[in-house]
Amino acid sequence: MKTDRIKIDSEYIKLQDLMKFCGLVGTGGEAKIVIQNGEVKVNGEVCTMRGKKLRAGDKVEFDGTEIIVE
Repeated sequence: MKTDRIKIDSEYIKLQDLMKFCGLVGTGGEAKIVIQNGEVKVNGEVCTMRGKKLRAGDKVEFDGTEIIVE
């Protein structure tokens, strides 16, 4: 599994925004679909909330890639 780290300057970033920013999906619509289909894990558990607030220390897994929020 490929691991990337992403540093945020705000308190949190929404899951769908993180996925777009990191290039895991091309559009917000695509993010909505893969999240609602249960294809995304946050901290090891399937997450179906695209507005989930991610903070430093959270891990997102999708399609063989792990993103760690810092």
